[in-house]
Amino acid sequence: MEPGQVSHMAPAWIRTGLPALFAFLGAALLTWWVRLFLSAPAPSERPLGIESIPKVPTAGSLSTSEPSFHAFVAPGTPVPLLPGAWPGFRGPDRDNISKETVALARQWPPSGPPVLWSVELGEGYAAPAVINGRVYVLDYDKAMQSDVLRCFALADGKELWRRSYPVVVKRNHGMSRTVPATDGKFVVSLGPKCHVMCVDAVTGDLKWLKDLVQEYGTTVPEWYAGQCPLIDGDKVILAPAGSALVVAIEMATGKEVWRTPNPKKWEMTHSSLLPITVGKERMYVYCGSGGVAGVSARDGRILWETDTWTINTATVPTPVDVGEGRIFLSGGYEAGAMLLQIEERNGAFAVKPLFRVAHT
Repeated sequence: MEPGQVSHMAPAWIRTGLPALFAFLGAALLTWWVRLFLSAPAPSERPLGIESIPKVPTAGSLSTSEPSFHAFVAPGTPVPLLPGAWPGFRGPDRDNISKETVALARQWPPSGPPVLWSVELGEGYAAPAVINGRVYVLDYDKAMQSDVLRCFALADGKELWRRSYPVVVKRNHGMSRTVPATDGKFVVSLGPKCHVMCVDAVTGDLKWLKDLVQEYGTTVPEWYAGQCPLIDGDKVILAPAGSALVVAIEMATGKEVWRTPNPKKWEMTHSSLLPITVGKERMYVYCGSGGVAGVSARDGRILWETDTWTINTATVPTPVDVGEGRIFLSGGYEAGAMLLQIEERNGAFAVKPLFRVAHT
């Protein structure tokens, strides 16, 4: 060092000691984090909300833990039988086509169409089912932390009754999701955490309540369940996609009539079941996590399946029956669209893509 110059070099103990100290502290911090991670409890099987599963009654134990009920009018009070019906998701024939003969208005006044009545609902995407002058909607009550099936009079919007069961749902793109299904005798709902409830359509009396997670090992889809129940005759058809891919449940009793095996362990998506007929065979088409399958409406046998259509992030839209054994599939998350052809030959079914459209 030249005379008069000042040294800026740190002492040797700082140059060697500080790096060693930082390395020791880093190792200690890493060890603490790993131990904390390994000792943390395993994640719950029920994501996105309450980690305990509410105790709900089965078909044989309705006398205990029965969900709450409130009637606003005397049980069975008649309501005006207004014409028209939309008894579930996509309407009477599951095709989103109304066959009513009421003429549509060609124009509205500047203030919009007249509002006959309105009611306040919780946040979400649930839509109503309508039949015999009654409106049914599966709402969510944040204050009570419960799914609530509500019944209104179509004529004036007066609430007739409501039946609820406890389940904590976090706000995740809203709370409510699905459309109930009704045949005028029963109403069936499927809640965001895969609880299925069946009640009397007039009185609201509880028939049965099932937890698909407990009974079938269903995995609640991310952003909650979006599947809408399908009523076919005296049964409700569901796709739990757990120990069974599809099941048929007798509405009057809650008893399982048949089940479709799920050997490939497909999981539940947001898509709903589509009933179609190919040749003389009635079937239900379902888009699961691993592909698309058609199951027999008679006994639940898998008639055909394909993995040519899957969506990595979330399968949401329900297929569309376009006739002659063809079903149209579409999806978000860059999935595009596909048209599948289902063919029957000597009692056996095969499926092939007719075309696929990439996302734009």
